[in-house]
Formats: sequence, C-alpha cells, structure tokens
Amino acid sequence: MRTRVRDCLRSVWTAALLGLGATLALAEIPDRALDAQLAQLDRFGYNEPEKAAQQLRALLAEPSHAPHRLHIEYTLGRNAVQAGRPDDVRRIARELEARPGGRPLSRMLLAELQDRQGQTGRSGEMAQLALDELAPACPAAGTPSTPAIPPGCDARVMIQALRLIARAQGARGEYAFAETSLRRALSLAQAIQDHSVTGTMMGSLAVNSQVRDESPAAQQWLAQAWQLAQGDVSAMSRAKMVESMVASRRGDRPAQLSALEDALRLAEQAGGRRDVALLQNNLLDAYIHTDQSAKAVQLARLALPVVQFYNDQTVERTLRHNLSVALVQQRQFEPARREIARVLEMAQGDFDPVRRALQLRELGEAYAKVGQAKEALRLYHEERALSADTARRNRESSLQQLRLKYDSEAKQRDLELLRREQTLKGRELGNRRLAQYVGVGLAALLGLSLILMGVMLARVREANRRLKVNQSLLRAASERDPLTDLANRRHFLAVMDRHAKDVFTGALLMIDIDHFKHVNDRHGHAAGDAVIIEVSRRIAQAVRAEDLVVRWGGEEFLVFARNVAPDQLQLLAERVLFIVGGEPVQTAAGPLRVTCSIGFAHFPLPPAQLALHWEQAVNWADMALYTAKSQGRNRARGIVTVAAGDAQALIQIEADFDAACSSERVQLQTILGPESPEVPGAD
Repeated sequence: MRTRVRDCLRSVWTAALLGLGATLALAEIPDRALDAQLAQLDRFGYNEPEKAAQQLRALLAEPSHAPHRLHIEYTLGRNAVQAGRPDDVRRIARELEARPGGRPLSRMLLAELQDRQGQTGRSGEMAQLALDELAPACPAAGTPSTPAIPPGCDARVMIQALRLIARAQGARGEYAFAETSLRRALSLAQAIQDHSVTGTMMGSLAVNSQVRDESPAAQQWLAQAWQLAQGDVSAMSRAKMVESMVASRRGDRPAQLSALEDALRLAEQAGGRRDVALLQNNLLDAYIHTDQSAKAVQLARLALPVVQFYNDQTVERTLRHNLSVALVQQRQFEPARREIARVLEMAQGDFDPVRRALQLRELGEAYAKVGQAKEALRLYHEERALSADTARRNRESSLQQLRLKYDSEAKQRDLELLRREQTLKGRELGNRRLAQYVGVGLAALLGLSLILMGVMLARVREANRRLKVNQSLLRAASERDPLTDLANRRHFLAVMDRHAKDVFTGALLMIDIDHFKHVNDRHGHAAGDAVIIEVSRRIAQAVRAEDLVVRWGGEEFLVFARNVAPDQLQLLAERVLFIVGGEPVQTAAGPLRVTCSIGFAHFPLPPAQLALHWEQAVNWADMALYTAKSQGRNRARGIVTVAAGDAQALIQIEADFDAACSSERVQLQTILGPESPEVPGAD
C-alpha cells in the first residue's frame, strides 16, 4: 500500500543513517578513526544489535576513549533503539540528561525511540527540541553558500533530527515543509562528505517529490542516489527499495515488482536478516495489488516473526495492515478484523491521518471487491474525510512556503531601497557642504537629486506594480489544474465562499472515470494523462457555458450548475455520460474505451427543500456516485426525493445511505451509459 512510501522510507533512513554517529555539540568530537568505527558499528547493529552492543561496551571500557565517553554512550543508546530495548534507551537518556552537554543527545534518543514505536508526531516534536539546542553551533550549516561545517557543529545529529522532523511533517501532509527539512539535511550530509547519508537523503527527497506528483524531480533524485550507492551492496539494496516506493506511488506495478526483486536479491547477498524481512513486507504489499492474496498471507507469516524479534512496531503495524487486506481478499473476515483491531491498538497515542486514510482506502477497496458493500461504504466515507483534511494541510503548507518566499523577496527589496535612500542622503549632505562655497552648483545638485529621487520612486512604483501582477498571476494559476486547465478544488472553495457560504442552491454532478487505475497499470502514465485531458475536454463540451467544471482530484470531476432547472438536470447528466463514453479516447497506446460514473442531485433536496451547507451537498452527490459505481459503473444515479423532514433526519440517512435507499427513504433515478464496441481500455 502507499503507506509503504513512508513506513519503508523510515526503515531505509534508519538503516543508512545508523552510520551517522553521535558527535556531540558541547563535547569533544572524536577523532576520525573512532568516528568511523562507531559509524560502522551503528550500521552493523541494525541487523546484529547484540554483537554491536558488545563491541561498543568494550570501547567504553578503554581509558583512552574517556574524553569521548558521551559520544560512545549515545551510540550505545541508538543501538538499544534498534534492538527494541526501550527500558535501556530511557536509562541511557536519563544518564545523558544529567551530564554536561548531554541534553540534546538525550532528547534525540527519546525521539528515535518514539519514532521506532510508531509515534511519528511526538518523535518530530522531541527532535525539534534537540534541533533548537544544536542549531546555534551551526548558524550557517545547511545553506548552499557554506562549503564546510563550522567547528563544534554536530552535523550528524542535526541530520538525524531533521530526518525525524521531516517524517512528522510528511505524516501531517505537510510535504512542502518536509522537502525543506530534507534539503537542509542533504546539504549537511554533502558538507561532511558522507556519501551514504547523502544517498539516503536523496532517496527521501525522491519519495517526497513523487508524493507531490513531481515525477521528473523524483527520477532525478533516484538517479543521483543510485550513482552514489555503486560499490556498496547494502546501499544499492536501499536505493532499489526507494525506487520501488516511487514506482508504487506512480502506479507502475511492473517497475515496483522488478525493483523489489532486485532489492531483495541485494539484501540477501549482503546477509542482512532484518533488511530481508523488510523487503518481504514490501513484496507482500505488491502481491496484494496483483491479486496474489494467498502468496501475500504466506509471506506475511514469514516476515512477522523477524519484525517482532527486532520489536519494530512501526513496520509491524504496516505488515499487519497488509495482512488484514490480504485476509479480506480471501474472505477470512474474522482473522482480518483481529488484525485490524491490532493495528488500531498499536497506533494508540499517535494518530497519523495520512497513513490511516490510505489504510481505509485499501480496506474499503478489498471489501468492495468481495461484495461487502456496506462495510466498503463506511470505510469510503471515513477515508474521504481524512483525505480532505490531509489535502487541506498540504495546501496550507504549500501556501505558507510561497508566502515565506515572497515575504523574503519583499524584505530584500526593502533593504535595497533603504540602501539607496541612505546613499542618496549621503549625497545630499555632500551637496549641502558644497553649497557653502558654490551657490550656482547647489541648484544643479538639488535638481540632480530631485531627478534621482523621481527615477527611484518610479522604479519602486514599477516594482510594486510587478509584484501585484505576479501575485495576481500566482493566485490565478493556483486555482487552475495544470494538466487539464480546469478549475481546481481551491477555485471551487473560493466560489463557494463568495456565493454559498451558508445555504447551497443549484445542482452538482460528481463524475468518476471508470477503472482509471487499469489505464495506468496496462498502458502507462502517459496514456492515463491523455485520458484525463480528453475526458475533461468532453465534460466541458457537454455542460453549458455558465456551468463550472472542476477537477476534484485524480480521476474525479465536479460540475456545479447554478441555474439549471431540476427537470433539465437529468438531461445534463445524460449528455455528459454519452459524450464521455460515446467514442474511444485516442492515445499513443491506441484507442481506449473510457466510460464514467455520475452521481447528481439538485439542492435544496426535494420535497422538503431542506437547506444544506455546500460541503453536505458535495457529500450527497458523492454518495449517489458511489451507488452508481457499486451497481456496475457506466451509469448515472440521481437523487429524486429524500424523505426527511428536518436536518436530524438527513444526518441519519447520511449515516447509512444504502439502507435509506433500500427502504425508499431516498429515491434514485438511473441513466445507463452508452454501449460501445470492444475497444481495449479502462473497462
């Protein structure tokens, strides 16, 4: 599943960054030989924690290493994290806290322990506290203009802190902020010339870029990470694992399976038992998505004991979720429910909306596939609410990043203007001194000063005008979908804010391309983009000029018809249905037959004409769409009447829409789509 993007990436980061060492900001940094030895033991301890711990304790007992005791103890604490010994981690953290210079290292140990236990949000908060203490010694670290790390800057621990902070930001859907943290960590890794850590940060940036649908950037980061990994079998295995995550997010199952098989082969060659179990978990996810549920269950049973041996609760949560999906696919509902309950129990205290939304989506799809419509509908509505919240967080973080960028540029312009004004004032003072001797020259100099001031003010006005134009263009561009040039969700929200703040009136059509995932899987991402573009054009052609067409997300579209009459709404839905599915879509892969499913309704809902907020209206159209999809797709389902006398009755119907339809409290009309000749495609 797509939560593998973050959960596997956490393990990739952990395995590679075990070599970061534990240099201490306020204590003497070990010599290079000792630092390299500790980094090697850190990496070795990922798969063999007990053997690594014995060698670390031997180093701690050597008198010559007394000045670096804090550094060795911190590395021993990190080893306890990897070994799944939380009591030892807390004990070492308390001992470090009580010693001079040990507080940031103590906090980092606790942050890594929380991350290991699946408490991503708390881990990020604790890592931020450690970073706040470490950052003053690195005032310019992480910037492109800094070729070297200042003395006393604990760059390795800084990278660890930034890694955990980026994970927490990604878990909240704040991918723009996560990229900033990862780029800073990458700059530090390059400054200390650590190729292993540099490659790991590049892999993290690749996954983050793909999550943001920036495929070219993701491929560029992947290529650089693979180049750095050459010659190191473990690093090459981790690079292939990241490649599989990017392919999974892109929907390219063949590429995902190929990369996973390469990664597993390299991990077995390196002899890392834990790495092999992690990759088996990844293959388990791939088997689920290629209808090999029996094979997935078998693989889960093999990997689970190894993961439990290392007490890796985050990976165990993901493995158990994948197992529950595979069990649902095999109709083993009771064992599946036990695994689902175990996943929720392990997630207590650190709710991750992004992870949970993806889990709900996969479980809903599995239940729908085996005919459990009621359970699938419940999971569908819960996932949509969480996905909407995640999208809002991602949108807010991106807007804040843009705001910070433009604020910085405005401040630079203000500083330049102030510098020019100060220069001008200096010239004016010089002119005044000259005026005491040359009266005629005073007039000329004053005239020149006025001209300069006029030119400068004109330039300032022009700069402000350009800034306003750029802001207007940015605002307009942010409300258009770059692929289809349709309005996007942000534009629709702005329209609703202006025209439907409290009561929504008009009609909504929620449109979903049928089996769109099959287009990407069978014909590639380019064919999928061609289908999206052509379907958006056909929808815009089918509706009226005054109707608003919105790309709601992925393969979903929303039409807002403000002034359409209720008796004309059915004709509008039928026109969209037949224009979209009437002719095959021409792509580089050949003609593809594409159909769609539609849910539509006119508001206020008849016959009681109860007032709804626009978000509720979208939800009703969405529920109608779900019934169209569940009854075979290539059709439209419209709400005719709703037997509800008040708002409370509406809420009860929304809670179990299927039951309301079955009891005829909600009456729906059906429009069947066009029958097309056999053409390869989404169906």
